This record gives sequence, C-alpha cells and structure tokens, in this order.
Amino acid sequence: MLQRTRVKICGLTREADVDAAVAAGADALGFVMWPGSKRGIDPERLAALSARVPAFVTRVGLFVDQDPALIGRCAEHLDLLQLHGQESPEFCASLPRPWIKALRMREGLDLHAAAADYTGARALLLDAYKPGVPGGTGETFDWSRIPASLAKPVILAGGLSADNVGQAIAAVQPFAVDVSGGVEHAPGVKDPAKIAAFLRQVLLSHPIQAQATL
Repeated sequence: MLQRTRVKICGLTREADVDAAVAAGADALGFVMWPGSKRGIDPERLAALSARVPAFVTRVGLFVDQDPALIGRCAEHLDLLQLHGQESPEFCASLPRPWIKALRMREGLDLHAAAADYTGARALLLDAYKPGVPGGTGETFDWSRIPASLAKPVILAGGLSADNVGQAIAAVQPFAVDVSGGVEHAPGVKDPAKIAAFLRQVLLSHPIQAQATL
C-alpha cells in the first residue's frame, strides 16, 4: 500500500500562516534563511515563529551556501536543515542538525550518483532548474526523470499546488511534497484556504486513509 505522503509548507513569514499550516495538518514547516529570497527572514524572526510550532511538527531551515556560524545560530530553533546551494557532503556533515540536500533538476543530473555522494542526507529534495535561482521557481519539471528507486527518500518540490499535487503523487510516489508559492496570496503571505485545499488533495491521493478520515 502507498505510504502516506508527508507535506511541508515552506516560506513561512507570519504567525498566522504558521498557525494555519499546523491546523491544516502539515508535517513540516519551512523557514527561508537566505536573504536573497522574497520569503527570507532573519534569525530573530525565526526564533519568534519557531516558538509557535508544536511538538511533532518539524521545523526546517533553508540555507544557500551560507556561513556555518549563521546556520549554527539558527539551528537552535530548527529540527532539520535544507541545503540549496553547492554545499559539499563534508560541509553538510559538519552541521549541527540532520539535513536534506536540495537538487535542481538540471540536464544530465545523475540522481543515483547524488544519493551516493550525499549519503548522510535524510532525503533528497528535487526542484525545478532555473539558471541563477537556487529554488522557489514556481515551475514544475519532468517528473518522469526521477528513478523509481533511489537510495534516499524523495521530497518533490517545484510548482506544486492543489491542482496538480494529486497527479504528482501518483506519478512519483514521493516520501513528501513541498509547497510554497502554490499556497500563497503573494510571496511570503499564505492563503489558509489554499493550504487546506493542498492538504486535502494529498489526503485524497490515499483513498483508504481519506475514507478513514472523512
């Protein structure tokens, strides 16, 4: 039987959006610590938002080739690190929290080799490739490029919304899905109705579980 697909709501910047994501049943919440993002927050804001997150909801910090001292400071308020840059396996392994490695699906990327290189990763997050943009493109990619079996769990990102997440789960059967722009009014401003609709579509992708819940 297909396991339940976990859900991460990323790019949270407001208390109300943290509360809405938790209420809708998100498994993980993402906080962008890269200042180049429209959804970026500083460590002080992270501390305030993180304090609202209840037990059993994973707090994830997104970084892009950033200073390990900053990552260490932020890690006090995080459960998991999400690394979107050119971080080496050795750099990743030196960090004070468990981590996942984000990979942009550029032409020729060998996912099996990446899984072997980043053997310490808890999962691989796969996102669309756009030159000069480390993530959050709002675009999908060809899901058929993902091998049926990898040595690491797959977190699927890139252009997901309530309109296509069911199709994505059926095609990829990922361990988790990651959404940001697909549940927003504007960058960093989430829409509670879109969050709830997204979670509902994920649930409906697992009919047995959906029947037990509805």
